[in-house]
Order: sequence, then C-alpha cells, then structure tokens
Amino acid sequence: MHELIARPAVEVVDLLRRHEVTPAELLDALAARIAEVEPQVNALPTLAWERARSAAPAEPLCGLPVAVKDLTETRGVRTTHGSPIFADHIPEADDHVAERIEARGGAIYAKSNTPEFGAGAQTFNAVFGVTRNPWNTALTPAGSSGGAAVALKTGMAWLAHGSDLGGSLRNPASFCGIVGLRPSVGRVPKGPAADPWGSLSVEGPMARTVADVALFLDALSGPDPREPLSLPAPEAPFLAAAQAPRLPARVAWSPDLGGLTPVDPEVAALCEAAARRLERLGVTVEEASPDLTGAHACFQTLRALSFATGLADHLRDHRDKLKDDVIWNTEKGLALTGAEVAEALRMRGVLMARMRAFLAGWDLLLTPATIVPPFPVEQRFVTHCAGVRFESYVDWLAIAYAITLTGHPALSLPCGFTAAGLPVGLQMVGGWQGEAALLSAAAALEAELGLDPAPIDPRAPA
Repeated sequence: MHELIARPAVEVVDLLRRHEVTPAELLDALAARIAEVEPQVNALPTLAWERARSAAPAEPLCGLPVAVKDLTETRGVRTTHGSPIFADHIPEADDHVAERIEARGGAIYAKSNTPEFGAGAQTFNAVFGVTRNPWNTALTPAGSSGGAAVALKTGMAWLAHGSDLGGSLRNPASFCGIVGLRPSVGRVPKGPAADPWGSLSVEGPMARTVADVALFLDALSGPDPREPLSLPAPEAPFLAAAQAPRLPARVAWSPDLGGLTPVDPEVAALCEAAARRLERLGVTVEEASPDLTGAHACFQTLRALSFATGLADHLRDHRDKLKDDVIWNTEKGLALTGAEVAEALRMRGVLMARMRAFLAGWDLLLTPATIVPPFPVEQRFVTHCAGVRFESYVDWLAIAYAITLTGHPALSLPCGFTAAGLPVGLQMVGGWQGEAALLSAAAALEAELGLDPAPIDPRAPA
C-alpha cells in the first residue's frame, strides 16, 4: 500500500501545507489504490479525475481529495442517486455541500455508491450493483453512505462525505470500522432541497479517525444564506477540540435505549465493554436511558412525509424504475392524514425535550451504533434480531433514528470486533449543538481503545 494512503488526513494536509506533497501526487496515489481494490468492493463507481485536478487548493483542506456521495449533485460529473431514472444524469450545477467542499480546498474526485435515493441501510442499486464490506466481501457495509465507508477503510479515500436520515453516516461507519458523525441540523449545508425547512436528513463527515472527521467538519461547517436552518461557524475549530481530548465526567450507557429496540447480545457486550473502559479513566458510567417512547411511529410518519415531499413526482412519472421500498415509503407518505402528521410533529418536539432534559444530567449518552454485525449482501435488510421480527426495511434502525428525531449530534466510533472479526461501532450522543465536546470525548475514548485505524485490503470470505 502506498505510504501516503495509510496516513491520516490531518497529516496529509500538513504535508500539503508544507509543500512536501502535491494534490496531483495524492490523486496519483488514489488512482493506483482504486485500480487495485475497487473491483473487489464497488465503492466508487464514478471517478472525476479531470475535475479534481483542476480544483484550487484552499484552507483548510489544501487540495486534499474528497469523495462525495452519489446523492449529491456535482456539476459535470455523473450523478445517479442510485436510480435508473438518473442513470445518465450529468448535473449543470453543484449541490451546496459540493460547493462548500471545493471552496474549502477539497478536490472532488469520486462519487460513492448508495442505495436508490438513499433508501435503506444496505448499499445496492440497479445502476451500479452491490457494494461489499472490506472485512468480508460476502457481507454488506450497510448504508446509505456505504460506498463512502468502504472507500475509507480500503484506502481509496482520506475523507468521504455522506448523509444521514436514519443512521446513514453511523451504520456504515459501524459496519466498516471507521468514524461517522451525524452533525447538528444546520451545521453543514444540505440544499437545494425540496423542503429547505426539513431537519431529518443532514450531510456530514466520515473518516478513519476522530481528528480527521473534525478536520472535515471544519471544512463543511458555516452559514449558507440560501439555507434557513444554517448555523454560524463555531468559535473555535472542531479539530482543536479533537486534538485536545477531554474526558467527560458522567456518561450514560444504554444497551437498547430503554427497550426501544432489540440488540444482538454480542454487539451489546462489545459496546458496553468499550463504554466501561471510561471507568478506568475516572469517568462515572451508569446505565440509564432517555424516555424515547413514541419514536417508532414518529419516525415512520416523518420519514414517509419526506419521501412524499421529495419523490412523489418520480413515483408518478417513473414508478416502473423505482424499487419496492421507495414505492412503499412514498405511497405511505402520500396517504398520511393531517392528524397523523400533526401527531408526529408534536411527538418529535416531546422527544427532543426529553433528550435535552436527560442530557442535563449526563455529558454523553452511549449506545450501540447498530444492533447487529454486518450481514450478507444478498439480504436487503435485517428481518429479525434477538427473537424480534421487523415489519419493514427501516425498523431495525431504531437505535439510530430515535437519536435523529432528537436533533442531537451523534458519532459512531469503532469499539471492537466480534468473534468472527467484524467491526462494531459505539454510538456517542452529545449535547445540543455540542459537536466540539463530543469530538473531544470521542478522541479520548479512541486513544484508550487503541484500535488500528489503518486501511485494509478487501478480505474474501473464508
């Protein structure tokens, strides 16, 4: 593996600042690595070398190559949204987040694979096919930012952009052994959107280490006058917080969010062991959970509403080109009554208030990031866990989507491996708009756990 590929993004950016390496040399290293491993995993189906080589270096990324999710419109670069409807789509303009990446010195060189319109936490679509987990290529990397996570863990990216509605930054981070952060609503530009006031889905950073995620969050953050929920830039860089690890005083550990969801016992045990590692550092760790009763119905309604808002025209005009899950979710949204929407909006307010009250007594909430280890690529979604069967393709995501509803930032941190050698992530939930403290605490736990963040070669099933 090329020496540059294995280095953290923070170090590579320092090399760029000191002119010890050029953006062109980094792109050459990536091209060689992609040629070597991409055929085994199918993570970056669209490459944009010409665009990347013409990008202008700027702070804070200084010309570092960045992969963006194939849900993101990129001017002049094929953008399929994982759908046959857009199989040959070449956008004439960039989404706001793509603009932000290049304005902050990132060179967009690849589009990462995603399920159709990001629907479902399993990365496959009818345009490019299935993306495979590098720890075992017979298994899925989850989704919907699955291609991004795989690219990072195989050394085909230093930084990768993703998005998260029901866990799409956190689930693939857990399944692939990298770091994924769902930031606060408005922290990162997400438009143009069918509903610019929508706050379920956010854009966010993925990387191999906490510091690298913080570096990317600095590049992504800041106000955008076109977006009504946009937040101001932080007073201090997020990278500074990550590079000054600070232990929390009191942490709540919840294996299942108070019985909200079943969790595979091995996953729960690994996550609890990681949480308990904080105790040896003097942190108070106690089992406790916010009351998130009502999250299931609330999320299902608001998710369906977002599908109806964004995809109703595609359902009307291209029903034959949509996968069943997208059809089901969009039709569910179109059939909602005003009373159902009103109740979901009211309940979301209740859940947010409960979480903020709960975290008044704790610095962090820790849970599993996902409820199962990686599963076979042929399986569309998790149908059961710990004796509980799920009714739809999103039910197994409750441990992530319940946190989505609260609006709090949440990070998936690699915390261990199953007996089969598969990675597991710990979900770390921070205070309201508290990314800095969250990143600082995550960096402290990352150092304590001491897991190797280096990229790996894809591994075929034994």
